[in-house]
Amino acid sequence: MSDLKTIMLLMAAILSAVLLCNPAEAKVTGPCVNCHTMHASQNGTSAGIAFGGSSLPQPALLRGDCMGCHGQGTSNKIVSIGGSDIPQVLHREGTDLVTDLAGGNFAYITGAKPRVTANQNSAGHNVIDLGAAYQETTLAVPPGHHGESINSTNLTCAGNHGCHGIRDMSGSSGLRALKGSHHQNVDGQLTDATNVNNSYRFLWHIKGFENTGTYKWQNHDPDNHNEYFGATTPMLFNCSNCHHSISLAWPDNNTISGVCATCHENFHVLSTDAPPGWGIGGSTSPFKRHPTDVILPNSGEYSAYTTYSVEAPVARTTVPDSASNVVQPGTDVVMCLSCHAAHATPYEDILRWNYDGMVAGGGGSGGCFTCHTQKNQNP
Repeated sequence: MSDLKTIMLLMAAILSAVLLCNPAEAKVTGPCVNCHTMHASQNGTSAGIAFGGSSLPQPALLRGDCMGCHGQGTSNKIVSIGGSDIPQVLHREGTDLVTDLAGGNFAYITGAKPRVTANQNSAGHNVIDLGAAYQETTLAVPPGHHGESINSTNLTCAGNHGCHGIRDMSGSSGLRALKGSHHQNVDGQLTDATNVNNSYRFLWHIKGFENTGTYKWQNHDPDNHNEYFGATTPMLFNCSNCHHSISLAWPDNNTISGVCATCHENFHVLSTDAPPGWGIGGSTSPFKRHPTDVILPNSGEYSAYTTYSVEAPVARTTVPDSASNVVQPGTDVVMCLSCHAAHATPYEDILRWNYDGMVAGGGGSGGCFTCHTQKNQNP
């Protein structure tokens, strides 16, 4: 065999290996014992087997529930289990929201990190996974909800009454709603969203781009952040363009605001055909409620928002394959996460900033003034 032919065969083999290696894969790797236990017993006890105080046994033979793995309450926002990095949604690292992961930090509810609001209920989603001491004590159903079965005693991380996993109300709940997803997990650009494992952050049928660089799981700065998928038209009343029934719940528009709307319907839908007082009004200004899944205008004060802010992020109408530090008024989208975080923040109503500090004509910066760039100017 000639040297040239040998080189060509070698190059072909290397190219095949590269093509078969999907850089977007983020599957769980390592010894099974890192996450699983066969009988939930070692020397007659589960001590030393369970994660984060989880009770055993757990579904799928796991050593911990959602918070047992992802909410251990340590001083680090990322912990190592068996050599794998595990993002923490409850931790004590840092003193501000920027230090936390992109979804926020349940530690603001528990008091493990200081908060501005005195109301633990208002700081975040009071999932029952945090424990009975942190269940919602003010609201019976989610704000803007039409009163189905989600309440203070069953709101959870995943499944029937949660955000992640298969939201199939016929029986999927908690870990069962995520079964197998970690083993098939895909990250980076997620445009299919046909299954839990290829949906954005395991939010069933939601598209987006998961930050995979040095600051994985974080919205760190204009160059390092997640990218969210948005639409140009708000949802219709009663989720007529989404699957939201007693059997399952996910939005047909595949947007991050759409998944929020399955619980907070009244704050997202158009008022057309809605009961009196419901919805955001029409699809253009003036709105009755702050809109989501609408285009950030490219005129007036909005046109000045051109550099991406992790304090007030925007969504894109096409899922990008990398993070961009550019905002394009007239193209990019206002979404729920432009103002709120998903888990918890130090501020009222899970806001990304202190709303009391937003004073029209008072100078100031950031927060509301990121989009409303002229409202902070003196008359």
